[in-house]
Amino acid sequence: MSVEERDPLTGHQTTGHEWNGITELNTRVPRAVWWAIGITHVWALIIWILLPSWPLVTTYTKGLLGVNQRELVQGEIQAGQRYRAYWETNLSAASLDEIRVEQALMDVVVASAPTLWGDNCAACHGMLGVGGPGFPNLTDASWLWGGSDEAVLESIRVGINATHPDTRVSEMLAFGDLGVLTRDQIRTVTAYVQSLSGLADPGPEVRAEGQTIFEENCASCHGEEATGMDEIGSPDLTDDFWIYGGSDEAIFTSIHDGRRGWMPAWEGRLSEAQNKILALYLLDILPNAR
Repeated sequence: MSVEERDPLTGHQTTGHEWNGITELNTRVPRAVWWAIGITHVWALIIWILLPSWPLVTTYTKGLLGVNQRELVQGEIQAGQRYRAYWETNLSAASLDEIRVEQALMDVVVASAPTLWGDNCAACHGMLGVGGPGFPNLTDASWLWGGSDEAVLESIRVGINATHPDTRVSEMLAFGDLGVLTRDQIRTVTAYVQSLSGLADPGPEVRAEGQTIFEENCASCHGEEATGMDEIGSPDLTDDFWIYGGSDEAIFTSIHDGRRGWMPAWEGRLSEAQNKILALYLLDILPNAR
């Protein structure tokens, strides 16, 4: 096929190539494409003149506008630092109730709390704060040390059984390992404890014997009614909230081997403002996120 030939349908010259009866046409590049190429070249030339672009031996062309990306980024960093200093100062000086009614401060809490929680608390308590075996659920109504603003802030600040000089101290004796109670006595008081929250009905004789063992060995910490004591961090045994589980095996192990939970002290690791952010997230935001 000759390149001088024209396609009878379009009138375009052919290239001389044909595949299985399909003829290649020698069509021109659309004018719009040439315009686009020309505009991009002109724009590139303008940018080369106005902005930093070409590397030299020890420097680079600065451009007529004198734009410096390092200075722009540094300015943004400094602005961010000033804003952070502003809300750190205001959060540190305000009480939780004062922060709750200040929308600008609550916006900071809502924006920064999930990351702060995820980086420091979620490893033990989970992203939604529901805990797991050995780690308390922080979204329910059961609090070892109380659920007031002051109590939660203090727990975050000093930790539990931590290295902080003011740390909260909480420990359950190993009644079995220390020989205080026999295994049969532990089974009996286990059944009694389960009956307090409706997990079991051991019968009147076992219940009476278990109550006696409880009053002689456990009531000093958990209270005569077994409802716990916030001031020493002893749990309420009459509800259905369990840190280590409410099964026969779990309760027997707790009584026989004892328990000694641990929470790090965040004072010195996190600022006062960050501790308040976590407290507000725990008290006001997480319970509504479930």
